[in-house]
Amino acid sequence: MKSLITGGSGILGTELKKFFLDSLFPSHSELDITNHEMVFDYFSKNEFDSIIHTAAMTNVRQCESEKKLAWNTNVIGTKNLFDAATKFRPNSKFIYVSTACVFDGHVGMYKESSIPHPENFYALTKLIGEQQIKNLKNYLIIRTNFVGRKKWSYPKAFVDRFGTYLFADQVALGINDIIKENTQGIVHIVGNKKISMFELAGLTTPDIKPMRLEDYSGPNLTIDMSLDSEVWKKYDIEQNGDSK
Repeated sequence: MKSLITGGSGILGTELKKFFLDSLFPSHSELDITNHEMVFDYFSKNEFDSIIHTAAMTNVRQCESEKKLAWNTNVIGTKNLFDAATKFRPNSKFIYVSTACVFDGHVGMYKESSIPHPENFYALTKLIGEQQIKNLKNYLIIRTNFVGRKKWSYPKAFVDRFGTYLFADQVALGINDIIKENTQGIVHIVGNKKISMFELAGLTTPDIKPMRLEDYSGPNLTIDMSLDSEVWKKYDIEQNGDSK
């Protein structure tokens, strides 16, 4: 299957390249998803069987301070792809990569059937994207929470924020697995245990320093981002892409 993969230079897009070798990974200059005309032109000139949409503005603080840019990228960008898929690829499968942050984070272990309740503007834009994609006849919404398998980007990590985190290579494996099964609807790709962000950071950065939410100032955060799944297997974060 030949896919169009947006966000190909991102953390997840880079890992997806290892599984979808013959797919299209346009750069931003080749496909700016916020540009309606460019999206339609690209769809009209290129052949592919599915769309894997990973491109997004994901920094919570930036989304809050630059709402227009976040809206244009996460909402309008997704709408442009939706419109182009409807016109040029009505039978293609649309895979939308969403986030655990669509939930409020008050209780954790959210299932595919749990009711979303965004805590910040970033999460709101991703949830609106989900609602758009649900209007397609062949869609797959993947909610997950991942980081790159590299040194932690910050000097500290929260000991009191939690998730069923995975590394990006494991999420790419999960997406590949799910597509092979021709699964539809909403699927959570999750790790097999809930850990703190500090524990996650420690897997790649043993000297990471702890911090608590009381030390943080900024937009509301999703505190417990842990996901459960009613429909799919779980992955072991301590393994290199192995499932369990």
